[in-house]
Amino acid sequence: MSSDFEAYEQDFGTLTAEITNKIGRIPKLGGEEKTQLVLNVDKQLEEVRELMEQMDLEVRELPIQSRGMYQSRLKSYKGEMEKLEKDFKRSRIAYSDEVRNELLGEDAGSSESQRAHLLDNTEKLERSSRRLDAGYQIAVETEQVGQEILANLHTDREKIQRSRDRLRETDANLGKSSRILTGMLRRIIQNRVLVFVLGAIILITIILAIYFNVRGH
Repeated sequence: MSSDFEAYEQDFGTLTAEITNKIGRIPKLGGEEKTQLVLNVDKQLEEVRELMEQMDLEVRELPIQSRGMYQSRLKSYKGEMEKLEKDFKRSRIAYSDEVRNELLGEDAGSSESQRAHLLDNTEKLERSSRRLDAGYQIAVETEQVGQEILANLHTDREKIQRSRDRLRETDANLGKSSRILTGMLRRIIQNRVLVFVLGAIILITIILAIYFNVRGH
């Protein structure tokens, strides 16, 4: 797994070196040539973003004990990527002294002011974009937490339902046992009454037999 990450690192280094070189050339160009180079750099930056996503996936799949080192390296690459994007945005509205003088002549000072204004707006847009990305990430994480809570609640509900079923079954068994015990107690009482009655009859019979026997003599 780490070998894949290192392969992505090599591709990252090659691409960023090419992009850095091209970004430095953009202000020196004008017209169609500059447009083509800007499009080329934009395409390569997209490739770098895809590489970063692959590297992030690789880091997530690494064992926890090995993840820290690669996360630090990935964080460094993300910082380098952000710097490249800033430099690229500046280069798109920048001109070398030669090209600026050729295009603007005496309006160079005014162009500098406009460029500074554009840079300021670009930075504001970048900050807004980062805030939106952060908000989106928080929303995604919140949704994941919500789904986990719902799954846990569903599991708990099933456990409670099973417990209720077991209680109903236990209650039914207790009712049946109670009826059996009541029937047994009733039969015990009936047997005792019957024994008592039989004992009384036998006793009376013996007394009568003795009485008649004594009287006959």
